[in-house]
Amino acid sequence: MTEAETAQGHDEAHQGALGTRLNWLRAAVLGANDGIVSTAGLVVGVAGATDDRSALLTAGLAGLLAGSMSMAAGEYVSVSTQRDSEKAALAQERRELREEPEAELEELSGLLEDRGLSAEVAREAAQQLTDRDALRAHARVELGIDPDELANPWHAAGASFLAFTAGALLPLLAIVLPPASVRLYVTVGSVLAALALTGWGSARLGSAPVGAAVLRNMAGGAVAMGVTYLAGSLLGAAGV
Repeated sequence: MTEAETAQGHDEAHQGALGTRLNWLRAAVLGANDGIVSTAGLVVGVAGATDDRSALLTAGLAGLLAGSMSMAAGEYVSVSTQRDSEKAALAQERRELREEPEAELEELSGLLEDRGLSAEVAREAAQQLTDRDALRAHARVELGIDPDELANPWHAAGASFLAFTAGALLPLLAIVLPPASVRLYVTVGSVLAALALTGWGSARLGSAPVGAAVLRNMAGGAVAMGVTYLAGSLLGAAGV
């Protein structure tokens, strides 16, 4: 394989690793954002009905635990399904390599040629990759899977749990720690500031316009808190 091809392979590996890290960061930002908005909506809604600190703490903790467990369970199921699909695809590729090695070599050569290599160079590269590790070559080039880094459902569940919990702690602490006269203002202000930060982070990770993402995030959180506060106030006034 030529030096240029080797460099291209290194670049693709680095880009794949970078993409994986960015996906984890994006999931962490979105998980924290969910924790902020859902818990803020819950505690602000309860604050509309009562200013009892124990009630606010109980509601906030219940929301934090329910939300974080739900996020973790959902992520575990989702990533487990992805992992099962990856393992099934690798098993099929392993079977095809055993039963039709020449056809698989031609397929790999064609895929490399589609990426811009000449037919001769693509054939040589495919042969060298096959001689080194045929399954790994097909997994990466054909399937876009790294056999050494299959999706881990436990890691995903743990990351979602921690991200949601970290986000949920902010409105929970903001609603129970300050004096009753200012706790609502402190909560709304801190939540909007945090949403501005997560909006900025998600925009930067996704290479999207920052201003629009921040405004959307803050507006969504403000609407959520406004609606739940109004509902809590109405229920409190009705004595429910």
